[in-house]
Parts: sequence; C-alpha cells; structure tokens
Amino acid sequence: MTATAARADANADFRALADQYFDQVTFAFNPTMGTSAGYHQYDARLEDYSRANIDAEIAALHKFETKFEGLSSGQLDPSTHADYEMVLNDIRSKLLTLEVIRPWEKNPDNYSSGITASAFTLMERKFAPANDRLRSLVSREKQMPAVLEAARENLKNPPRIYTEIALEQLPGLISFFETDVPSAFEDATDKNTIAEFHKTNAAVIAALRDYEAWLKQDVLPRSNGDFRLGADTYAKKLQYDEMVDTPLPKLLDIAYADLHKNQAEFARIAKEVDPSKTPQKVLAELATIHPAPDQLLETFQNTFSSLISFIHSHNIITIPSEVWPTLEETPPFMRATTQASMDPPGPFETHSTTAYFNVTLPEKNWTKEHIAEHMAAFNDGTIISTSVHEAYPGHYVQFLWTNHANLSKVRKLIGANTNIEGWAHYCEQMMLDAGYGQPGTGAKDAREAKLIRLGQLQDALLRDARFVVGIKMHTEGMTLDQAREFFVKEGYQSPSIADVETKRGTSDPTYLYYTLGKLQILKLRSDLEKKEGSSFSLQKFHDDFMRQGGAPVKIVRQAMLGDDSPTL
Repeated sequence: MTATAARADANADFRALADQYFDQVTFAFNPTMGTSAGYHQYDARLEDYSRANIDAEIAALHKFETKFEGLSSGQLDPSTHADYEMVLNDIRSKLLTLEVIRPWEKNPDNYSSGITASAFTLMERKFAPANDRLRSLVSREKQMPAVLEAARENLKNPPRIYTEIALEQLPGLISFFETDVPSAFEDATDKNTIAEFHKTNAAVIAALRDYEAWLKQDVLPRSNGDFRLGADTYAKKLQYDEMVDTPLPKLLDIAYADLHKNQAEFARIAKEVDPSKTPQKVLAELATIHPAPDQLLETFQNTFSSLISFIHSHNIITIPSEVWPTLEETPPFMRATTQASMDPPGPFETHSTTAYFNVTLPEKNWTKEHIAEHMAAFNDGTIISTSVHEAYPGHYVQFLWTNHANLSKVRKLIGANTNIEGWAHYCEQMMLDAGYGQPGTGAKDAREAKLIRLGQLQDALLRDARFVVGIKMHTEGMTLDQAREFFVKEGYQSPSIADVETKRGTSDPTYLYYTLGKLQILKLRSDLEKKEGSSFSLQKFHDDFMRQGGAPVKIVRQAMLGDDSPTL
C-alpha cells in the first residue's frame, strides 16, 4: 500500500470512529445537545441523570478513549491529526468532569436549569411545525420529574453557593414553565397533544416547586461542600479544554501583567476625559451614561450598520452573509449568570437558521439601585464593545464562517473557548485599534470616542479579573467575598456585576479563556506579521483564522505558522 493510500485509510478510519463517538456518546447521553446541533432524531429524548446512566456514560467514554488510542494516528494528515487530538481531549475532559469534578453530585442547578434548557431548545427555533415540536416537548416533560428525583439520589453535600444559585434561579424557571412555555406553542392545533401538554407541564411545575422546597428545607442547611477544583484538576481541565499547559503561577503572572497594563491605559484616557477626576470617578460617571432599559435592545440593533460598514471599508474580515442576528431578552434560566450572549443555530440545523443575540434586561421587581448597577454594564462604551463581541465581527461572524469554511464534523461540534471567546474578546480591542469608535465611525465626537475606549477597557478589565479570580478561587483559596472585592476594585465592575461574576466563577472555573485566548491570538498575529512582513494582510489573517473553526489556538497556530512555537 502506498503512503498516500495508507493516509487515506487512516483518515477514513478516524472519521468513521468520530461519527460513532458523536452518535453513541455525545448525543446519546446528551440529546438536548443533539437538538441544538440540528439533529432532530433526539428531540423526544431527555438526559437521564440517574447514577446508573452516569456510570454507563463513563464506561462508554473509556471504551472510545481506548479505541481512539488504538488508531494509527501517526498516519493521519495534519488537519485530521488535529481533529484526532481534539476528540481525545473532548473525551478526557468529559471523564475529568464526571469522575473527578462530579457536578452531578455537587450542583443542584444542573438538574433544574438542565430540564429548562431542554424545553427551550424545542421552543426557540421553529425547525418543525408547532404540533410536532409540542409532541417532542410532551415526551421530554414526561421524563423531567425523574430528573429531579435523580437529583435527590445523587446530590451529596453541595457547596452552599451552588444551592443558593439553584434557589435563586428556581422562581424564574417555574415562571418559565407557567408562562413562556405555553405561550411558545400558542399556534399548536392538535387537541390531544395540547391536552396532554397541560398535564405534563403541570407535573413539571409541581416537581420544580417540590424541588425548590426540598433544596430550601433539606439541602441548604447541609450544603457544606467545596466548589474548588484544586491545582491539579484545574491544570488538567485547561490542558483538555484549551490545549494550554502553561504552569498556573506563570498564567497568573500573565493575568496580572495584562490587568495592570489595562488599568494604566484606563487611567491615561480617563485623565484626558476629565483631568480633575480620578479614574474611579470617571468610571462612575461612565456608568450613568446608558440607554433606558426599554430601549436597550434597539440600541444594540442600531450599532450593526456602522460596524458592518467599517468592517467592509477597512478590510477587517469577510462576512459570509448579509442576514443580521435577532435581538431578544435572555431566556430566564440564563439570567443569573450572563448579561449578553449569542445563540446561533446548530451547525447541522437546516430548517431554522436564525441566530439570537440575547440581552439580560432588569427584572420588574428590582430596586432602582439594582437597576442602575445592572445598566452600568450597558454604558455607551460597553454597548459598542458587547456588539463587537457578540455580533460584528465576534461570535456571529464566526458562526457564519462555520458553514462557509467547509469545516470537518469534529470542528463543527467541538470548540475551544480560548478560540471562540478569545476571538470575540480580541475583536473588541482590534476594532478600536483599527479606527472604529472615532468621530464619524460609531462616535459623535472626540469625548465619546474616549468613552468608547474606556468601555472597551472596562470589559477587558472584567476579563482580566476573571483570569485572576478563576485561578485564585479554585487553586489558592480566594474566598467569595475576596473575589467580589477583586471584581469591584481591580476589575472596575459594579457590586451586582461582581456578584454575578463571582457566582459564575464557582462553576465555570476556567473562564480565564477570554483574555487567555485574546493574548494567544495577538501573539499569533504578531508572529505572522514578523514572518510575512509587508505582505501581511489583516483580512487574510482573520479569514484564515476562521477557516480553522473553533480549534484550540495551539492547533490554529500550527496550521497558520507551520511550527510548534509557544502560544503565549
């Protein structure tokens, strides 16, 4: 057999095994993920959270790890070998989660928010007629009380913060099933399905109320567990999820260096805005310059035209489609831990291709002070930064490239956050560095241009604070109160945002991936500029980056630079 034929066979063997892995493990144990990806044969199924099924998933993961390790990986072509590494890391990350981190044993919110997310995937996109989707929902709802029963069996001494977050979320989840779910299927006409839905939906609401009472009365008083991963598990998670093996102390040095650089730049520009005020006072003034809450979605919408126009006129990146994302309020089960997000259709969704730009609006029962703190995160500067991050040329443009770039199935279904969130965060700085946000391109005058840059820096400081807090909370014993204080004092965030960010960090430990990814992309760009000299093209760099999908930056770097030089 020729080397070329051997390589073709090895590539084919890997692709066939990867297909089996996605079918028999990824979607078989996570049917909601199947629906999200656009595979609708999973729509009527729900995750089985029983201990027996968790053990079955662990066994299946070990079986496929052995099968992949047995392939002739040395014969794969470079791109397929990179996919091979991504799949093996995906398996090892899942095993680390199930066997070591064990959220199924520690996190009550996984169960209640999990079933809510499962219902939402059938509501948000009209990929099939209402009657069909409602039948799938009825099937899932029949299985939901069993999920909450499994929680009673599985949960052992959760961290108190996890139980508190679950209890904070539950009233919104119950309201979601009471109000949002029925209204989403108002155009259903099948009387039998509608009648059955009223029964299953009432049963889910009752089960969630019982779960809430059980968490409050039984679980909360005995929630004395520890959410911290510890240094060894933290380092492994970074290795498997992001292909980053930089020692944690060095990562902290990098984080603090970027934090201090951004603080110094904030102070410099704040002095230009008002020499008589400290940076903190300029920040306080910036926090009050925001749209009214009921105009927030429209304000985001109004940024799209100027962003797109600038991207075209300055040759920033190719935008593969002229269709805009749709602005909407963040779904209830995501509001406690996110301010804004992009929710694109799955890579294999063919019937409903709308992408949703979610924005978390203030709740109607909030105090004036709470609303003011929340809206501080949507000041005139951070609105631009958030639009760039979520839409143009951030997440939404990367989503558009997913199909445009003819990516492998692996790269459509597995992605590293250092690439995906790193790209979106990199764009916030890159667009302003390229000239956006100056008078005539997103700003009315020079003062507003400075406020836009301060908004970008405030967002950068938020991500720097996540970098530090994530490592220090999980590996160095930083307390929740110390984390909140760090977000306020060093990350320049309001107390309510600091609280949300601290809570998020307890269960999203590696949310350092924003800044970490941005720094990796900036270094890749700088190294490529040195290599290509005057022939370097920013648009070509961005387009080529998109062509690699969501692969870890280490893999993107190998493809674009042709070497194994350090990513940081």
